[in-house]
Amino acid sequence: MLFNSGIFLQFFAAFLLLYWLVRGSLSRRNWLILAASYLFYGWWAPVSDSSEANSADALVTAIWHCRFLALLVATSLFDFFIARRLDSLQSQAQRKYLLTASIVANLGVLSFFKYADFFLHAATDALNALGLSVAPRTLGLVLPVGISFYTFQSMSYTIDVYRRELPATRSLTNFLAFVSFFPQLVAGPIERARHLLPQFERTRVITLPMVQEGIWLILWGMFKKVVLADNFAPLADMVFGDKSYSAATVVLGTLAFGLQIYCDFSGYSDIARGTARVLGFDIMWNFNLPYSATSLREFWQRWHISLSTWLRDYLYIPLGGNRLGSTRTTINLTLTMLLGGLWHGAAWNFVLWGLWHGAGLALTRSSITNFQFSILNSKVGRSLAWLATMLFVFYGWLLFRATSLSQITAMTRALGDFTAPAWITSFVLNLIVFTLPLAAMELWQHKTRNLLAPLGLPRWLLMTLQGALLTAVILFWDKKGSTFIYFQF
Repeated sequence: MLFNSGIFLQFFAAFLLLYWLVRGSLSRRNWLILAASYLFYGWWAPVSDSSEANSADALVTAIWHCRFLALLVATSLFDFFIARRLDSLQSQAQRKYLLTASIVANLGVLSFFKYADFFLHAATDALNALGLSVAPRTLGLVLPVGISFYTFQSMSYTIDVYRRELPATRSLTNFLAFVSFFPQLVAGPIERARHLLPQFERTRVITLPMVQEGIWLILWGMFKKVVLADNFAPLADMVFGDKSYSAATVVLGTLAFGLQIYCDFSGYSDIARGTARVLGFDIMWNFNLPYSATSLREFWQRWHISLSTWLRDYLYIPLGGNRLGSTRTTINLTLTMLLGGLWHGAAWNFVLWGLWHGAGLALTRSSITNFQFSILNSKVGRSLAWLATMLFVFYGWLLFRATSLSQITAMTRALGDFTAPAWITSFVLNLIVFTLPLAAMELWQHKTRNLLAPLGLPRWLLMTLQGALLTAVILFWDKKGSTFIYFQF
């Protein structure tokens, strides 16, 4: 079920009515959230799977459509009982064994669905390169939507229980609701149990400021997705779907994609947080004006914050972080970002993207590139640092968006070709028109250092702004809903 679809509006309206009717009972509200979350998730399979056309048995078809929901339930139950056992055991050896079982099970399921076909394809290519004629074979697996997100969320819970950073919950309902919480189930943010789980265990008081924040975030998130991202998308597709490139088309197409993926993903995160706020929950901010960063490290403190902090806490620091010398720090950073790239999918472009950012983070930590010049403390210096960071980040988006290594090579070579096609003027005008409202809002947020700056406006002015956003969303809205980019990860 998509946030930007008509069916979600009907679903959420009905859910809010029921949520209000059971307001006197915490347990009933949690049961309602759990049931709604499973309905929300289970809705995805029927609209994404064509197997129904080949099945005459309605019951078998219904069960087949629920297979990914069953996978979500099964992995959640496994981690719930593993955590309960971890909490009660005193033997460190036994606890380590159970934690390993949880990690292997979670990563095993994730790796099977996400990487099995990739490795089969790579193995076939390797055998053919050695002169052995092997026909391409894949399993044709469908990637369960949101599996990368809920797997990491559930796995971090068992790790935290193992570390004695929080006790295992005794409520199965609360835990299942925590893992499957529909506002952030399929595309994050990846919540930590110590932040979100306690919110299921205490009475939630919904205040007017929470509702106002929620409404604003839902409107702004929908605007970023429906009006901005969905109009940047065809611009990016025009370039990346072509076979002839020039410096102008490569630069503008990459810029369009960088804006598309940001508006698409941060728009989803805003809607997720806004929806949760209306229900009385507080989920983390996943983006904090990342394109204002003046260093690569700052960019990753602002972009997909839930994933970057997850990788830091559960991978980079356990590997040794920056405590074991510069060489080991470089290895740890590169490995962490490589795995972060692979988290996005099984493709060589994601590998390159992860290595690109890993190498960049390692280099910017080195003594060679960290000399402190007085110019860096000036406005000109900060502007140059921002420009260098954005050039690095946006070339990374070229690696991320490209469909093959040959396309990456061709587009990189084209950066030396300064010709321009006839349609470039129209392309630039479209890019400017849809970039201006985003730039204006984010400059305001950056200047005030407040992501909720619009809520400080006089009421009449805020309502005028919200009305303008709503009008734009209605005008541009495809009620069937276009898929969010991060659903494929």
